[in-house]
Amino acid sequence: MSRTTVATIHLGALRHNLARVRTLAEGARVMAVVKADAYGHGLERVARALDGEAEAFAVAAIADGLRLRAAGHRQRIVVLSGPDTASDIAEMQRLRLEALIHHDAQLPWLAKADPARGALRVWIKVDTGMHRLGFDPARARDVHAALRAMPAIDAEIGLMTHFASSEEFGGKETALQILRFREGTAGLPGPRAMSNSAAVLGWPDARGDWVRTGGLLYGLSVVEGRSGADFGFRAAMTLSTRLVAINRLAKGERVGYNGTYECPEDMNVGVAAIGYGDGYPRSAAPGTPLLVNGRRASLVGRVSMDLITIDLRAVPDARPGDRVTLWGEGLPVETVAAAAGTISYDLTCGMTRRVLFVEDES
Repeated sequence: MSRTTVATIHLGALRHNLARVRTLAEGARVMAVVKADAYGHGLERVARALDGEAEAFAVAAIADGLRLRAAGHRQRIVVLSGPDTASDIAEMQRLRLEALIHHDAQLPWLAKADPARGALRVWIKVDTGMHRLGFDPARARDVHAALRAMPAIDAEIGLMTHFASSEEFGGKETALQILRFREGTAGLPGPRAMSNSAAVLGWPDARGDWVRTGGLLYGLSVVEGRSGADFGFRAAMTLSTRLVAINRLAKGERVGYNGTYECPEDMNVGVAAIGYGDGYPRSAAPGTPLLVNGRRASLVGRVSMDLITIDLRAVPDARPGDRVTLWGEGLPVETVAAAAGTISYDLTCGMTRRVLFVEDES
């Protein structure tokens, strides 16, 4: 049976957002992060929209690099997790993927790589305070020298770090991370890549030669209380569905599983065809906003697998079949994420296979 839940991907918004990143990045090259199926927007779809626009794509796994090459993309592709096993090296050479090197165990694999398969471009991950992956800044020089001595490694070796809290503009930790990175890599040849999306917005000192932007490409912000639109970006995804029923309920009647919502008066309650089975967050709190025919309404009761219930008192003329917008045009996904106790990235990445994806050029 068909469902009416649709994620519309706005290709024009993707291109607008990349252009906006370029303006903010002041001459740095752009590494478009398309991991996690392009933050839920569709890997091949987003890469096609940005083909020839971004100088490189960044992915989390070799398999995504394979998908991009199979789709015909010739841009540089950086695998942010690097090689996971020794056998990954040959595959990365075959596909002309670039490897992020972050741990001692990877160095012997690279030393044994066959130069006849082609030079492998690598980036050194420097751990300046995130403490997930990367070499201590004090070791950056030695690792750089070791890589330069390996016959299969391209002479241009990049240097990269990742910020733990760059959405806190003016915060001390990011300033310290920038300083640690600069001190640890001082005098080393090769391009620098520091800025993630939040740093592009709030840390001009971290521009470097490349910026590595994910969320901003999709119009998403992780800055508390601010949406992507507040910074001049456009939502690249609009999630919508339809009302499938409207029930007239009396004051005191309860709605949904466990009757968590009690009608404060006689009122219309709408039922819309979306739920956590589609990726709408089960944690969305009562009062979470949504749009019915473009007008603000709110969630009531618990989110179920296939359906949600809506307070329609602000939309008294609503009818079955009317459009319900969960986020996107007119309703920032950040607003919904805050009501669900999460971030916008979590919501767009969470779309399930039964959601119909469509594209438009807006």
